[in-house]
Amino acid sequence: MKIAPQQRIYVCFFLFAVSLGALLSRMPDLQVALDVDKSELGLTLIGAAIGALISLTLSSPVIARLGARTTAFITVLGTSALLSLVPWIGAAPVVFCVLFVEGMLAGALEINLNVEIDRIEAQLGRGVMNRAHGFWSLGFFVTALVSSVVRQAGISMQLHLAVTFAAVLVLGVWAISGMRNAPARTPLNEGKAPLVALPTRSLMPLCVIGIAAFLVEGAGIDWSAIYMRDVFSVEPFIGGLGLTLFTFCMALARLFVDPLVDRFGPRAVATMLLVLSAIGICAVWGAPHAYVALAGFAAMGAGCSAVYPLAVSAAAQRTDRAAHLNVAALGQMTFVVFFLAPPLLGLIAEHAGIRTSYLVCLPLIVYALFSVKVLAQRRAACGGSVASVRSVNG
Repeated sequence: MKIAPQQRIYVCFFLFAVSLGALLSRMPDLQVALDVDKSELGLTLIGAAIGALISLTLSSPVIARLGARTTAFITVLGTSALLSLVPWIGAAPVVFCVLFVEGMLAGALEINLNVEIDRIEAQLGRGVMNRAHGFWSLGFFVTALVSSVVRQAGISMQLHLAVTFAAVLVLGVWAISGMRNAPARTPLNEGKAPLVALPTRSLMPLCVIGIAAFLVEGAGIDWSAIYMRDVFSVEPFIGGLGLTLFTFCMALARLFVDPLVDRFGPRAVATMLLVLSAIGICAVWGAPHAYVALAGFAAMGAGCSAVYPLAVSAAAQRTDRAAHLNVAALGQMTFVVFFLAPPLLGLIAEHAGIRTSYLVCLPLIVYALFSVKVLAQRRAACGGSVASVRSVNG
């Protein structure tokens, strides 16, 4: 079956999210299997953050040499294979090492897919980046829904992730085999870009906005199942609904929020979404009943959905330096926060309680609300120069 180039990228985003989400949905089982507390589990997960940071900084030349197709084969299938090995490992230090390598592949995957979808946008003459991010979120939703049923049925982690890898292998080979390198944007590749794009002081408000969104996303995706288990002692199916609702609302908002941005502008939409995130966090923190917590997770998912893409667009439109430097600086900081959030929140949960770990997200959201003034009141007209610099996932 012939599919469009951008649809192959959609599939890759979806499969990566499915693989990662399958493991994250089994965090309670992984904690028991490794016989570690929440803080030790968090420190184990930080291996992926370290690997991703190194890869985001250093892997661009390798990706350029290998090309989009070969890189996609290695990263999409490689991350899934490594994640499927985790349930078979009984020692936390070894899991840390496996996740470190997985994080390196994940960082390269993010660069590769986003650069390729950016080039495809130039060919199409229309934006498809947000929809690609939507398929990332859709993958998390699908795997969260499936995982709730799988955990309720008592299926082991080993079998669950092995079947997931098998599905990713088949679909990945099918989608990636027909991938062709889209032509590079010549005007944007003049000169040698630095390996590390550090944020400037004027870019920091956008970094705060992006970090706030990723912190909420990490809290919702990684710890919702353990929260529901520890706070309400619900059965696995109900416990998994927190992640299911979070990812569903996030995917839905990302796929359909653009008309609201066109009508009301980035600043108003970002403010609305950040307030919704704050409401969701407060609901989870003080939830007297499991269903209130589930509603809170749904609000968190919708609230953090489009905040980061709006920050990326604003960074791309800045004129203080080359647009790709601003976008790369924003992306490196916020993407790593996605991996750092689980261990940091795990440490807080272990020592102050898992409810309090969610409340810790609130001050950063408030700070981000004071920073939204750097966003435009109205969305700028879509043009190649703006769309072309979106090269980091959110």
